[in-house]
Amino acid sequence: MKKITLAVMLVSALALTACSKNRFNGTDGANAAGAIQPGSANDPNSPAYFNQTIGDRVLFAVDQSSLSPEAQSILTQQASWLSNHPAYSAIIEGHADEQGTREYNVALGARRASAVQSFLIERGVAPNRLKTVSYGKERPLAVCSEESCYAQNRRSVTVLTSAAGS
Repeated sequence: MKKITLAVMLVSALALTACSKNRFNGTDGANAAGAIQPGSANDPNSPAYFNQTIGDRVLFAVDQSSLSPEAQSILTQQASWLSNHPAYSAIIEGHADEQGTREYNVALGARRASAVQSFLIERGVAPNRLKTVSYGKERPLAVCSEESCYAQNRRSVTVLTSAAGS
């Protein structure tokens, strides 16, 4: 019984030590504030940063392929990131919600992807680095028959790929 109690106390002490603040700089040892971990969402050169911090998707209104001011803001940041990282290309996916026919939604997804592609090209991204694909309503992000789900599915997603030849 004494050995079990001693073992529990030792494990508890180690756990508390691991969670304590770094006594030299006052930061948490595991996640020091401002520390950039390569490849993580706080590394501005990583695809994870592109996806999570900048945002890899923009949303559209019902039956629309025009870009909202919010979408333009996200895409401006995407264009800047892509311009600074020529090792990456992108596939722009166009999506639609489940309303409408399959053919209509494929065409709508294509217009949405094309609108994003044109915007990025206008902001300086080389056209040969961007491809488009339309999935229509075939790849919903949210599956339900409510406006909250439809709104999530009316989107364009910029998927990073390695640049051709690299």
